[in-house]
Amino acid sequence: MSTNEPRQNQFATFSIGALIGSLGGLIGLGGAEFRLPVLISFFRFRGLEAVILNKATSLVVVATALPFRAMSIPFGDVFASWPIILNLLAGSLAGAWFGAGWATKLKSETLYRIIAVLLVLIAFVLLLIHDTTTASPLFTGGTLILCGIVAGFLIGVVSSILGVAGGEFLIPCLVLLFRADIKLAGSLSLAVSLPTMLVGFTRYSRDDGFSVLGRNKGFVFVMAVGSVVGTFIGGYLLGIVPNYYLLPILAIILIISSVKVWRHE
Repeated sequence: MSTNEPRQNQFATFSIGALIGSLGGLIGLGGAEFRLPVLISFFRFRGLEAVILNKATSLVVVATALPFRAMSIPFGDVFASWPIILNLLAGSLAGAWFGAGWATKLKSETLYRIIAVLLVLIAFVLLLIHDTTTASPLFTGGTLILCGIVAGFLIGVVSSILGVAGGEFLIPCLVLLFRADIKLAGSLSLAVSLPTMLVGFTRYSRDDGFSVLGRNKGFVFVMAVGSVVGTFIGGYLLGIVPNYYLLPILAIILIISSVKVWRHE
């Protein structure tokens, strides 16, 4: 096998997808942050191809997570917060389009560097503000709306570049800016993420690199199934492993992954 040839083993793909999904499920995310460096370092996909494959898998995970969460957070509660959803979407949709367009123009080496830096940023977010609790609003009125648009735009950019749902940024944003309950914030983040990811996905479809999906349909399917299964396993295990230990471990994993991606050729 050539060193540049992506590894295609269904059992390994499913198992890794399930493991990554479990890690994400333990912290209430889809695991795309952990999946991307694996696609690059283990499966040996090129930077942009890995991002597109990650986004396709993330779309499946997010689309299935929202209805399953409805068992504990009814759709009515989610859509009752439609002003918040629209506020963030006003920025995130534009950010997703811009981020995807920017990523397609970057050289692979530059894209690897950006991905590595963003993985480190996510590691610090997990450590510092993932367990944020509801507090007094930071802003109100027009200032709050403007902050929501700006935050949405930045999250949309990061989401497109990494091919992630962006929950690690959206959830703290929803809690800090809009005083959303932490459980409701998880569902609201999915409601924002899904259309945001679709916009980024649409923008990527205009690039030649999008053909990687056609060449790896089976891979995406198996990885997505494994990720969904793992996400729900992680959800059931939630609370067994204290965040006091879990989050630093996951942050270290992301930092190590970022170093590997930075050095990737």
